[in-house]
Amino acid sequence: MAVSTAVAKLLEEYKRFAPITMNELFAKDSKRAEKYTIEFENLVFDYSKNRFDEQVLQSLLSLAEEHHLKERIEDMFSGKKINVTENRAVLHTALRNFSNNPIYVDGQDIMPEIRRVLAKMKSFSEAVRNGSFKGYTGKKLTNIVNIGIGGSDLGPYMVTSALKKYWAKDISCYFISNIDGTACAEVLSKINPEETLFIVASKTFTTIETLTNAKTCREWLVKALGNQAVANHFVALSTNAKAVAEFGIDTNNMFEFWDFVGGRYSLWSAIGLSIALAVGYDNFEALLKGAEAMDKHFRTAPLEKNIPVLMALIGIWYNDYYNIHRYGVIPYDQYLKFLPSYLQQLDMESNGKSVRLDNKKITDYATGPALFGGAGTDVQHSFFQLLHQGTEPVPVDFIIPAVSQNEIGKHHEILLANILAQAEALMKGKTKEEAAAELRSAGKDEATIEKLKLNKSFDGNRPSNMFIINKLTPYNLGMLIAMYEHKVYTQGVIWEIDSFDQWGVELGKQLALKILPELENGVSAVHDSSTTKLINKVRELRSAALSKSA
Repeated sequence: MAVSTAVAKLLEEYKRFAPITMNELFAKDSKRAEKYTIEFENLVFDYSKNRFDEQVLQSLLSLAEEHHLKERIEDMFSGKKINVTENRAVLHTALRNFSNNPIYVDGQDIMPEIRRVLAKMKSFSEAVRNGSFKGYTGKKLTNIVNIGIGGSDLGPYMVTSALKKYWAKDISCYFISNIDGTACAEVLSKINPEETLFIVASKTFTTIETLTNAKTCREWLVKALGNQAVANHFVALSTNAKAVAEFGIDTNNMFEFWDFVGGRYSLWSAIGLSIALAVGYDNFEALLKGAEAMDKHFRTAPLEKNIPVLMALIGIWYNDYYNIHRYGVIPYDQYLKFLPSYLQQLDMESNGKSVRLDNKKITDYATGPALFGGAGTDVQHSFFQLLHQGTEPVPVDFIIPAVSQNEIGKHHEILLANILAQAEALMKGKTKEEAAAELRSAGKDEATIEKLKLNKSFDGNRPSNMFIINKLTPYNLGMLIAMYEHKVYTQGVIWEIDSFDQWGVELGKQLALKILPELENGVSAVHDSSTTKLINKVRELRSAALSKSA
């Protein structure tokens, strides 16, 4: 593909700027932090500790304009079918639209139907929480078990974990996603069937992992309470009423969602029923309203003051020009420990693509960086060694609330000190001369100093973003999640890919369906020699082990 004007300019900017360090930038401009910090509602976004100057930033903004980003943002919000390979609109944003403005898909205003399902979620969640919707034996349903996979699991799992402080005192939430039987066994061993509500989350009600887990849970319930109990203890998040009814679920307890809501963007829909049950519908609605606030910011703020856009452009700068194809998300909040796992799917499933919108293979630039992370300070004692002294820099997003949900002693001040120090250390580094001086002050002899000074030095010049919220509330969490959604879409626009399909998950599933009968019944099929040998070895090992236990 021919190099565009903006890309050519950025290639020039990279050559000019590459030798400049962030320490030099801060030394030259005492107002750098002020210039490159945006405050939006309860969120502070400091992006000053990144490898750019004003010329680079303007060139990145020109790249966005060259791809008509403002128009593409409007395309999404207005219901244009931007999921081109599936010919679908992308309107998870409509799920958190509290205005009276209609939103049309194929000439139909979708807002009345969205409001109907949300109202049904409110009514049902309140009935379960206040005990008016009971289990078969008349007991209150206090164990909520969400059965799903991918977006039907990761979103509600992350959010309910993040908002644990808001849970009803008599509610416990569990999540089953993995087809590994251990996932079912561990949850079922902890709960009482008379007090358990199972939520089966599958749009088509055909997802093999979800349906297999759901059938196992149904068998467990029926064994304890009988077939007639299923209607009181199972609800469905689906559009397949026939399959739901055949399973034994009352279709009055089926909550719909739509083709314009992708799985990894679905926690705002009926997929969020477990969230509403755990934290209450008012808090679920606050989550939606926080996301709506970020939607409005993304849609209306100028590109140079637009938080998701700036995040995306900085990420593209590293990915496509510095050839850094990974980044870390490190929340310094125990409640947010599953946020990196959630964002892995959001980012890597959305933008892990190698075909452009014009149906041509991408050969001359990279998309979809690998994302990893974990909760600080734990990860300071694991992979931060690589962040500080590895051979390649890793850009990092740091996230922390200024005030903890659990203000105990000096814990949160220590946590805050750590996150601020880590960002500073990554940027500043430590020269070998500084390391030598420290060793000398500690009384080390010159031979020891010579041996250790390089090992105790840090290159620095390693970039990070800092996100500070005032407190981890449902509203603020909604803002944070929507911020990352829009960052991912912005990058997809500039990489000219479809961020809303996921064909890459299909091949392995197709092959698994062919291998399954071979494992079960010894049916032969054609594979490469390695796969054939592995199938035979697994069958041999299972046969030997199961015959011993029989």
